[in-house]
Amino acid sequence: MSQAAVPVTDREAPPPAKLSLFTLTAMVVGSMVGAGVFSLPARFAEETGVAGALIAWAVAGTGMLMLAFVFQSLAVRRPDLDAGVYAYAKAGFGEYLGFFSAFGYWASTCVGNVTYWVLIMSTIGSVWPELGDGDTAVAVVLSSVGLWAFFWMIRRGVKEATAVNRIVTVAKLVPILMFVLLALFAFDTGVFADNLRGADYAGSLFSQVRGTMLATVFVFLGVEGASVYSRHAKRRTDVGRATVLGFLSVFAVFASVTIVSYGILPMAGIASLRQPSMAGVLEAAVGTWGRVFVGVGLIVSVLGAYLAWTLMAAEVLFVAAQDDDMPRFLRRANAVDVPVPALLMTSLLTQAVLIVTSFSDDAFDFALNLTSALSLVPYLLAAAFAVRVGTRAGPRAAGGGTSRREQAVAVLATLYTAFLLYAAGPKFLLVSFILYAPATVLFVMARREQGRRLFSPRELVVLAVSVAGAAAGVVALAAGWISL
Repeated sequence: MSQAAVPVTDREAPPPAKLSLFTLTAMVVGSMVGAGVFSLPARFAEETGVAGALIAWAVAGTGMLMLAFVFQSLAVRRPDLDAGVYAYAKAGFGEYLGFFSAFGYWASTCVGNVTYWVLIMSTIGSVWPELGDGDTAVAVVLSSVGLWAFFWMIRRGVKEATAVNRIVTVAKLVPILMFVLLALFAFDTGVFADNLRGADYAGSLFSQVRGTMLATVFVFLGVEGASVYSRHAKRRTDVGRATVLGFLSVFAVFASVTIVSYGILPMAGIASLRQPSMAGVLEAAVGTWGRVFVGVGLIVSVLGAYLAWTLMAAEVLFVAAQDDDMPRFLRRANAVDVPVPALLMTSLLTQAVLIVTSFSDDAFDFALNLTSALSLVPYLLAAAFAVRVGTRAGPRAAGGGTSRREQAVAVLATLYTAFLLYAAGPKFLLVSFILYAPATVLFVMARREQGRRLFSPRELVVLAVSVAGAAAGVVALAAGWISL
């Protein structure tokens, strides 16, 4: 089949399918339940005990619920914005910050895909030592082969893989639910009590909670899944309902996985487990078959999730190019409607980060934390836009001014995402700037193609901040002040 590139806009697109509340809710659940949940036991045990974990989930659950309510409110108040997070940032704060939001969301998806390969290799590494924790040279080579195999498969038109998605959904949920049930049967109240206050290596309760925040952000990525497909909903109000229902379902699962693990092994023992740590906890509870059971479910789940998130990442660049916020070459698609240039850029960034992780102290934690840090800018801008809509509803805002409840929710969501930026610390913020600043080249290319002025005075301020942050990040890495 010919792979000649032709713009999608030159072909008549079929009418969008209309999605029910159940389907939209399933999209939210499917978007959020990925590799992160399999890593939760060790990620939490590295930082805190039961008390800190309960507080952390209460904070994260409340904060992310506020963010979910923000997407629910914006779906109703601004029905004209149907491209999700990226559209809100652009409408609220201009094209340049909208561009940063699109790029950050795309980059976080690419880096998140790296965690999938690291987890797969680490899982196989338990029986093939050459793969280590997913960060050895052999692991990177095999991950790269898989990465480009997916590129060529998707390029040939694997876009509507409904059968694969059904298998993936089962592979995700069955091992997780089985883990919770089996862990409850093996639950040791004495071990749980010993883990209540945490271990000697944990710091103050505040620092413990802060240390878990990026992990909670990572597992909740995808809470905006329904808003991405909002234009396909049968009823606009279903978008917000699906977001909240999906979030509450997943929140219950994530918190359960974390808490029951403290009743199986001492906190230090959980923290020392190789990723995916859920497999190690289940092995301690029921024997070797528990590790194999979780490992097989994880590999199937992660491969399917990788397919879905790679398509989503390419779609973000494609939509931004159609809106003239990315260069025109990114709006090209081949004869089977796959945006190949956007897909190629997605694969290239994933490959680059995959190589970088081999130089990090902990490949999985580095990729997870960087994914979370990159996603915070789009989330913060979306929440701040909701505050603007609440304080001065624009002419397109549906239903007039927002209620006091909606305004309070938007403020809380903004404060929460700002706290997450603080919790991320300077290391990952500076590394994020190293990615953000060079991306401005794409913005400049788009402006030149349109014959427009490159930067407004306000945009020059944003450019200066991003370049200064990138320069500080490079100096900090070179001087050894921060490390990967």
